Amino acid sequence: MNIRNLALIAVAAALAAGNACSNDKGAKDDASTKAQASAAPSQAAPEAMPQPAAGTTFAGKVVETMDAGTYTYVRVASGEREIWAAASHFDVTVGEQVVVPLDMPMENFHSDTLNRDFPVIYFAGAITRKGDMRPPVMPAGHPPIAGAATAHGGAPVAAVEPVPGGLTVVEIWAGRTRLAGSTVTVRGRVVKFNPGIMGTNWLHLQDGSGSPTNGTHDLAVTTPANVKVGDVVTVTGAVSVDQDFGAGYTYPVIIREAAVVAN
Repeated sequence: MNIRNLALIAVAAALAAGNACSNDKGAKDDASTKAQASAAPSQAAPEAMPQPAAGTTFAGKVVETMDAGTYTYVRVASGEREIWAAASHFDVTVGEQVVVPLDMPMENFHSDTLNRDFPVIYFAGAITRKGDMRPPVMPAGHPPIAGAATAHGGAPVAAVEPVPGGLTVVEIWAGRTRLAGSTVTVRGRVVKFNPGIMGTNWLHLQDGSGSPTNGTHDLAVTTPANVKVGDVVTVTGAVSVDQDFGAGYTYPVIIREAAVVAN
């Protein structure tokens, strides 16, 4: 083998060794990069801010307001949180600090007057300026306190046969703690109906069970449906307990946003 061939072999060997080192370094660098990437904290999308709990209050600044019919709507912000609320018409301007009692949360609410959808809106007995301690005033025509001895306390209605698999009014009263949050069905006669209060319709239902003495004969219901006093209806909806709308309007048990079918 001549000197020229020996030189070529030596150069080839050197190149091969260099490539091996380069590949080995690249593999180490790649492995290091992957290790660093896996060790880096994941950047998860921020979660939606939870809504305040119903039955509490929310204080903040009015950032948007509008009137619709007899109601005033306000968007109130505090820090990163904000809510929509509505109450009977009141004077308010953007920038004012207000306190909203979170009386009645309504999900997926559509305002026909505004032609606008609200994922969640709170209908309040009254929205006050911060520091203003006036008691809340319920809108005119709001149903009386459910279950009070004076609310529909006259002669009880004739017995109404319960729907198969359903409950009676007194059974819902007796089991209200256990039934809270669950869906029930009850049939009865409408003894009072108030439409369009705080964005929904209100009715009182009796089926001849229970006692006017302690109010267990009468059940309050909110519903988008329209009915008439005297109608016998079947109501299906979720049971809520200990609902306090201020100004003495308390509901130990109420069925919220129920489906109502006339019988």
